[in-house]
Amino acid sequence: MEISDPKMFFNRELSWLRFNTRVLNEAHNETLPLLDRLKFMAIYGTNLDEFYMIRVAGLKRLYASGVAEIGPDRLTPAEQLRLIRDYLHHEQSRLEELFHHLRASLSKAGLVVKKFSELGKTQKMGIKGYFQNYLYPIIVPIVVDATHPFPHLNNLSFGVAVKLKSEENGEIKYGMIRIPRILTRFVEVDKGLFVPVETIVGEFAGDLFEGYELVSYVPFRVTRNADIEIEEDEADDFIELMSEGLKARKKGEIVRLEVGSGDESLLDFVKKQIIVAKEDIYENNMPLNLGTFWELVGCKDFAHLSTPPFNPRILPPLDCPGCIFDVIDKQDLMLFHPYESFDSVVNFIQSAAKDPDVLSIRMTLYRVGKNSPIVKALTEAAENKQVTVLVELKARFDEENNLHWARALESAGAHVIYGVPGLKVHAKVALVIKKVGDKLKEYVHLSTGNYNSVTAKIYTDVSLFTADKEIANDVIKLFHSLSTGTSHKTELNALRVAPLQIKPKIIAMIENEIKHAQKGRIILKANALVDADIISWLYRASCAGVKIDLIIRGICCLRPGVKGFSENIRVFSIIGKYLEHARIYYFAHSDPQIYFSSADLMPRNLERRVELLIPCRKESITKRLFEIVNVGLSDNVQMYELKEDGEYHKVNAKEKEKAISSQLFYEGYVNEIYHNSKVEQEHFKAEKLLQRMIGES
Repeated sequence: MEISDPKMFFNRELSWLRFNTRVLNEAHNETLPLLDRLKFMAIYGTNLDEFYMIRVAGLKRLYASGVAEIGPDRLTPAEQLRLIRDYLHHEQSRLEELFHHLRASLSKAGLVVKKFSELGKTQKMGIKGYFQNYLYPIIVPIVVDATHPFPHLNNLSFGVAVKLKSEENGEIKYGMIRIPRILTRFVEVDKGLFVPVETIVGEFAGDLFEGYELVSYVPFRVTRNADIEIEEDEADDFIELMSEGLKARKKGEIVRLEVGSGDESLLDFVKKQIIVAKEDIYENNMPLNLGTFWELVGCKDFAHLSTPPFNPRILPPLDCPGCIFDVIDKQDLMLFHPYESFDSVVNFIQSAAKDPDVLSIRMTLYRVGKNSPIVKALTEAAENKQVTVLVELKARFDEENNLHWARALESAGAHVIYGVPGLKVHAKVALVIKKVGDKLKEYVHLSTGNYNSVTAKIYTDVSLFTADKEIANDVIKLFHSLSTGTSHKTELNALRVAPLQIKPKIIAMIENEIKHAQKGRIILKANALVDADIISWLYRASCAGVKIDLIIRGICCLRPGVKGFSENIRVFSIIGKYLEHARIYYFAHSDPQIYFSSADLMPRNLERRVELLIPCRKESITKRLFEIVNVGLSDNVQMYELKEDGEYHKVNAKEKEKAISSQLFYEGYVNEIYHNSKVEQEHFKAEKLLQRMIGES
């Protein structure tokens, strides 16, 4: 067997499905509070929606075009589609069983979910008033016949199909009722008693169709191809083209149909009206649209059924009153989110916006979210400073939000760059230029995560504040290249930038470890490992005796543990309360040894995006990042290990071994520092605690 043998590569899509199964496993985890478990079901569902909208839709398009485009695993689009459908149909019974188990457990705890038909007489009467006052005026009933064709359904449309019987002549008719997204999915009948809205609409459907008796109803939901295709080279107005693309997303080809169980003739009607491959039809014996379980998860009356939220901390020296730029002048500062508060990053931009000596602010924005305090600060700063913002309009599913912010910033007077032709800008960087005396001083923020105050509370990311002149010069050069559209051929000095520099740099560092054979050591922490070239070099390193540990949260196409090829490689995945999002790359014999990056180890990141690879040039920062990966490798609570057969096995604490959750460890670690005023002494204690728990690395 050779390194390029297809058997040495797991399929990208099947690896992703296994990742989502690990998410679902957390919903099975009986050590978690009940609403935490329901939350993981919601995440599983929204993940799967996006997978079908993008990945399955893409494979269907390739198959329909007759394209046999294959990756290093050599599976054709048709083979991948078959394996995906088999996997998901097999998993569906497990999903339904889990839901009914969770529903029963929640019911015992006082949070009850029932269909309308399961309610008592008094409760049904109360719901009838709700239907007449709040649902009847909004929902749209449609009888489908020769003069009323089945309507167009937007992506992720949710509705109820109905079978009707004429009161006049007994004729059977079919129709549907749209359920708008603005409606609450779960209606609270009594305190703690919730009813899915589709069962209310279905039961009262007879009130909507005069002259007809309701025979049966069934809920359904459609998923469309949501991948926006834009020919940028032909675009005179990229903004207009993006707007048109967003409209087209609602009308893409239907790629999945989800239906409830029920009347076979009614199900046949739905399947005839919504044309989709029969393998992409999923009949459910549970509520559709798992993502709406977030409504129940967020129920304040049942907060005791969730893990108490962790309060992110602002640690010294950033907790002291005064100018943040003075603090950065004295030292580089590494933050580990969400344990350390994102408020420090917001403060950095807000302070720059208010500081009369700040002349210029430049930023890249990828996913900033709604009501962003950072965008608000940039908008205010644009009135009297030079503000340049690259807003990436191609950030999938955030295009509309980003388009809104881009227009608002431009209206405020900021110079807005609407992406780069042919490349997606995924680098996370902010540059503040301040006048100090008769000179200019640069302050830089670099991160693995987005400038989003909401996701910064649930994603683990690292970020750096620095006034390093060489890094600042590189960042200035980067922003010039973004403004002039020359990013595809830009090279930096202290930093490395994709598409030209990151992949060659990583391969060169792997080669260097190979030279040290058994003394070589590589640790890579990322969201995904897909790139075939990097995987092949890791195999070569393993064959040379280099010890390699990979902490890959999601997709991993590398097959570990194969004798003679990858026996020196271990692959782990951490699934927990927070989404592991930081990319940290360690090479024992490089100088510097450790880097963090906005880029995952995927062709799209390394070859088709503007990304940054940031070296840790200060010992304190190097030590901090090395601690993070080593605590991760010591996890025996939230960790899974990938085996040679492609399956993931939970890593459990051995007998008499201390159970360590890396995420809970860092909550305690940060709290311990926060509650002690003697910072140096307490940091020493935290280091001792770390060593005592996981041992010297």
